Amino acid sequence: MTFLKLFETLYDKFLSDKTKERSERAILSIAISSFIIHLTIIYLVDFGMISLNEPSDLLSHPIAAIYTPFSFILLYEVYLLIYYLPKSFTTYIGKQYEIMTLIVIRRLFKDLSHLAITPDWFSVNYNLQFTYDLVTSILMFFLIYLFYIQSKKVYSSIVLHKIQIVSLSRFVQIKKLMATFLVPVFVLLAIYSFANWLIQIIYPQENITNSFSNINNIFFEQFFTFLIFADVFLLLFSFFITNEFHKVMRNSGFIISTILIRLSFSVSGFLNNLLIVCAIIFGLLIIIVHNKFEKIIAVEKNNANNLHES
Repeated sequence: MTFLKLFETLYDKFLSDKTKERSERAILSIAISSFIIHLTIIYLVDFGMISLNEPSDLLSHPIAAIYTPFSFILLYEVYLLIYYLPKSFTTYIGKQYEIMTLIVIRRLFKDLSHLAITPDWFSVNYNLQFTYDLVTSILMFFLIYLFYIQSKKVYSSIVLHKIQIVSLSRFVQIKKLMATFLVPVFVLLAIYSFANWLIQIIYPQENITNSFSNINNIFFEQFFTFLIFADVFLLLFSFFITNEFHKVMRNSGFIISTILIRLSFSVSGFLNNLLIVCAIIFGLLIIIVHNKFEKIIAVEKNNANNLHES
């Protein structure tokens, strides 16, 4: 009983509506402040008031300053992902897709400062990657729109039995427990990743083993690994509620989608964009086919109920 009270207390403290609103205000304040600070540092470096041995790409152009507030907004999106986990599994998956879209958009702001306006546009690597990201972001935006349309479709209006209601309630509690566990993981991982990144900048020779080859992957590469484990646990626990084939396929398909997102962090260039888009397309196709099953089952049960009543 003590554990349940502690769990409920932590859940209310970490993932309540009030905490969500406070987090949103705090992140917005930090994002605005970080943008001003980043922009100031860029101009101080540009005017020679601050000298750096190896200036970062993020200090090469004022447009790159947008990268910093976007990073904090992305952290808030990760918090929202955890927040929606106990409430709606499809919204939770949709948030994963939103995060990846914002990562691509953030990468666009970073790479804007490296664009070379030349007739042979596609011969420059930065220009080529910028084009990939530009097309990918539009495509992802549209695919997420289609995904949310499918996630809103409800075909079944069957009244649940008492045993099913109890099982569903327990599963929601498990999802709350999982979300509560992910909050400290999220905070500690964010602090750890940021600290390692700073150490790499300050002491580049002493941090070879923990080098981050791609700044866009910091934190998210590790966090999506935890999400895969969380999704697998939820899949296993979902068998206590239902073993219907189409629901098992939907949940399994969403795990594969998350794995594809995780794999995208281990590659770069066109393959990175391709894996992200494939992950969203796969999730979209899974939920479309799942909804087809739901529609057929709902029609069959409604027909059976009509025959029984007549």
